[in-house]
Amino acid sequence: MSNNFFKILRAGINTTFQDKGRNNLYHIGIPFSGAMDNRNYLLANKLVGNKLDTPVIEFAYQGPLLKFYGDKINIVITGDVVFKLKQQDKEFDGNCYETYQLENEDEINILSTNKSVYGYLAISGTFDLKLQWGSCSINTKANIGSNDGKKLENEQEIKISKLNENINKKKIDYLNSKIENIRIMKGTNFDYFSEKGKKDFLEKEFTVSKLSDRMGMRLEGPKIENIVNTNIKSEGLLKGVIQVPADGNPIIMLSDHGTIGGYPKIAVVASVDYDRLVQISPGSKIKFKEIELSDAETLFKLYEMETQNLLSQI
Repeated sequence: MSNNFFKILRAGINTTFQDKGRNNLYHIGIPFSGAMDNRNYLLANKLVGNKLDTPVIEFAYQGPLLKFYGDKINIVITGDVVFKLKQQDKEFDGNCYETYQLENEDEINILSTNKSVYGYLAISGTFDLKLQWGSCSINTKANIGSNDGKKLENEQEIKISKLNENINKKKIDYLNSKIENIRIMKGTNFDYFSEKGKKDFLEKEFTVSKLSDRMGMRLEGPKIENIVNTNIKSEGLLKGVIQVPADGNPIIMLSDHGTIGGYPKIAVVASVDYDRLVQISPGSKIKFKEIELSDAETLFKLYEMETQNLLSQI
């Protein structure tokens, strides 16, 4: 155990530990969880020389203010984030996707995400965390994961168990692309909805609700009319499934979603668009665009190839 740690001077709005999540536990009611934006999670770890499945700090909107105590360490922020570093009483703006070396009593102040939601802080080392079902990922609604399943709090200490020996400076030029048209495929209950409901869903604009979180993205807009039944026998859910409850407002299942649901499923988001979907902030407008399953598979393969190409440049 090293003597290196961060002191949380301000925890931020929703700051948690996340990694690649938990596989193969849906049958016992444990959701996948994990980093919301997988590409930015992977880039963060690669930039500081970690294994790609190493836990990181995920924050939403306003991030933490952290003071570091210990030996030299590299850190990086990924996402579209405004942050400052304070070193020896000098404060300066930081750049995302560029590593910085922290020394004893240096500070990093993550002020806000920029017209997005999630950002990531990775260190050149390993946080001292207890895993649950093979993952650190915190699900605050279910109290699952490291830190007793709770988000990080003021005055807490984040201990570091191991530092990497290689702390060379690295950076990559990367611009987070925005998205408004979310590609979807028809869901298993698509025909439960009226012709007008289907037409409104595929053609009208929706607004992302302020009530959205890591469990689901709630949408406001035209009410999607159900002509069969607004409550069905509960079935298994997957990340990206779009349910429509009785009020007619769609809900997109996100990383901490429940494993079963009893609302009709009108569609599912193509995996290629998930990382950018979760970065759409409340108040933003989105529309849906239907594609075929074969196209979704091809697009996701291309997206994964693009991610691997970015990682290989680091």
